[in-house]
Amino acid sequence: MKKSDTDNSMLRALPSIDTLLKSEASRRLKAEVGAEKLTALARQVTAEIREEVRSKGLAPASIDRSDSRLRDELMSEAERRLVDLHARQKAAGVQRVINATGVVLHTNLGRAPLSVAARDALQAAAGYSALEYDLVTGNRGRRGGRAEDLLVDLTGAEGSLIVNNCAAAALLVLSTFARNAETIISRGELVEIGGDFRVPEVMAQSGTRMIEVGTTNRTRLSDFRKAISEHTRVVMRVHTSNYRIVGFTKMPTLTELADLAHSNDLLLYEDGGSGALIDFTRFGIEGEPVVRDSISAGADIVSFSGDKLLGGPQAGLIVGRSDLIERMRGNPLYRALRADKLRLAALEATLESYARGESVPTLEMIEMSSAEIGNRAKKLIARIGKRDNLTLELTEASSAVGGGSAPTSPLPTVLIAIKDSARTANQLEALLRKRQPPIITRIVENRVVIDLRTVASSEEADIESALASL
Repeated sequence: MKKSDTDNSMLRALPSIDTLLKSEASRRLKAEVGAEKLTALARQVTAEIREEVRSKGLAPASIDRSDSRLRDELMSEAERRLVDLHARQKAAGVQRVINATGVVLHTNLGRAPLSVAARDALQAAAGYSALEYDLVTGNRGRRGGRAEDLLVDLTGAEGSLIVNNCAAAALLVLSTFARNAETIISRGELVEIGGDFRVPEVMAQSGTRMIEVGTTNRTRLSDFRKAISEHTRVVMRVHTSNYRIVGFTKMPTLTELADLAHSNDLLLYEDGGSGALIDFTRFGIEGEPVVRDSISAGADIVSFSGDKLLGGPQAGLIVGRSDLIERMRGNPLYRALRADKLRLAALEATLESYARGESVPTLEMIEMSSAEIGNRAKKLIARIGKRDNLTLELTEASSAVGGGSAPTSPLPTVLIAIKDSARTANQLEALLRKRQPPIITRIVENRVVIDLRTVASSEEADIESALASL
């Protein structure tokens, strides 16, 4: 039989979309995805197989084209692909994972895990909630009022405002106070925030003209002074949270910048980035400014993140002089950037924890000692026991704060290093990643490693079960 004849017979043997929709696999998926989505999946699968036959002149690798049961085998292949396509699309959604990487604020895994109190607050706010309703007077209330009041108490600022992330906070500040005017910033602080999102681009979008001063590693107070003109409105300080320049460096203190700005009737704005409400030097982490100290040093406005060192939901938190806060609240852009009820509920609960002097998961993980982690790891290995194909060893290493915070402050830890005689490290990593719940690990020196710093005690059973089943 000619190749073209074979291909034509293959195409005729392909199941129609209607036939595929009546298959057992389709019946199982229909309740989960709905009829319309199932039809779209079936169209995609049949189109892929048809194109494979036409372009390559070959059947799928699993099909024996000489087999008389070709039609049945093509149906089985189509069903397999249908299930696989749905699984791949579903895996692309937001779902719970176990973070065994040791990166506390893992951006790809949602940064800070929320406290139990914050999760309870999310549940409570999911229905009707007093978002903009004053339960005392029965009148319209202030959106996020409780969270804003807590921010004032915790930072010593006069007022506060909450938007959806820290980049939005910078955009709102600069568009309110420096649009069509100039903002002075050190060249050493023109950072890339992440995901190719850069401070100069945020500034350009706000409508301010960026005036760079100094050099990458050294900027003097006189550089700022010389750059001030009649068009200057803001002096901006950006905390370089995701990197450090060390050695031959110089930068004016925040107090010096405040004095210079105020003597020239300008505003001093600090983009604090990571958002430390407490002094992290107690954990061995250097270089993270405390928001209260920035306010005390004379910053008129400070913005910072909610889902980094603060340990709450993603949010852009702005604190500072009350008159400036109210001007930003009156900016029409604020309505486009303001936080929703779920974000505000989780943030309020997180700030309440700080007000009570309680810890949150982010702080607990950062504070965890390598001895404690090693003890947990040793017990986990003992529970798994000896496995013929697995070698589990303890090795000293470092965890990371992550999320663009504390790049020069690694956290000592103890890893569980895993070697599988039957699989490569990449194969083992993929197996753990595809479990339910997915277990996200790292590969170091051709071994899969698990860092229990970022694994809750309640999640250890899932890891134990996964390793025991290998």
